[in-house]
Amino acid sequence: MPKGLLNKIRAKLESSRETGPIRTIAVCAAQIPFFKGGAEAHVNGLIRELAKRQYEVDLINIPYKWYPRDQLLKSLEVWRLLDLSEANGKKIDLIITTKFPSYFAEHPNKVLWLFHQYRHLYDLWDTPYSDFDSSEETDRRLRDQLIELDTEVLKTYKRIYTNAKNTAARLKKYNGIDSIPLYHPPHLAGRYYCAEDKGWILSVGRLDRLKRVDFLVRSLRFMDRRIKCRIAGTGPELENLKKLARASGVADRVEFLGFVPDDDLPDLYAHATAVYFAPWDEDYGYVTLEAFLSQKPVITAFDSGGPLEFVEDGRNGIVIQSTDEKELAAKSEELFFNKDKCRSYGRAGYEKVKDISWDTVIETLVVG
Repeated sequence: MPKGLLNKIRAKLESSRETGPIRTIAVCAAQIPFFKGGAEAHVNGLIRELAKRQYEVDLINIPYKWYPRDQLLKSLEVWRLLDLSEANGKKIDLIITTKFPSYFAEHPNKVLWLFHQYRHLYDLWDTPYSDFDSSEETDRRLRDQLIELDTEVLKTYKRIYTNAKNTAARLKKYNGIDSIPLYHPPHLAGRYYCAEDKGWILSVGRLDRLKRVDFLVRSLRFMDRRIKCRIAGTGPELENLKKLARASGVADRVEFLGFVPDDDLPDLYAHATAVYFAPWDEDYGYVTLEAFLSQKPVITAFDSGGPLEFVEDGRNGIVIQSTDEKELAAKSEELFFNKDKCRSYGRAGYEKVKDISWDTVIETLVVG
């Protein structure tokens, strides 16, 4: 970022003072067209909860692409050029920015609730999950440039919160910036319940490589044949997972449910034996909270990130210490066939998350 522009932003912040109570709030997000996931639910929940508390709130949502390579930098420039000081003559009192590149928006009174940065150039860099090649000089230059730009603009914020400790740790590691984790409940909180265990391991979420649903499918061949799993969600890995189930000889024990409407999700959780959620380095992960609010134990992994902020091995769930399918199979069997343990873990999980509320989130974001 040019030094003159950065100084201009800082001068705006220093010269601006609140002149009254916060009434009008713009929530800034970035949307990949035709894609909806946890971040979108996160934003919608924030807007809903602000409106409940009588704030006048609206969404500023701009689509973006990450290809070709220079499109990333163009996308952040779009946000930087926005004038969000007022709309149709009405003053906007506060903007709440969220994920990349929305936090490049300028405003004299702004707060960041960071969901995640552009992960492919951060924590996914030099892993099989990144779209970029660490051996390519052009990709390395782009990464260095983006991290520098992020760091400079994030330093203009007086208040930065994150959705989880894992996100805060990344921000400190890569940008040297401190932040405060701010947990929020899943969007169906209040509707989850616990009912009769009908004997399946449940997986919920978008089917992409980062979620590692393939780990569960591969491990099934080492489990007792009475153990079945139900997989709710869609995504680019759906067909690959179906082929894997057939190749592993477990197709008759895996049910792919596809997209599951919100009205049906609480029932799925309620009747599960346990919930599998072992993504790689997740930011936060609604699934953990949804399972615990349904009083179901969670099976996760040592490198799953956000879920580890809630799952305690041997207390409310299981933390697999490797990516060995046989370990996952053995631990799943141990839990699956011990109903007393399942119930005990589920109750402990519920106690862990039951007090997470939007009240704290809204007061912190708006008031500080």
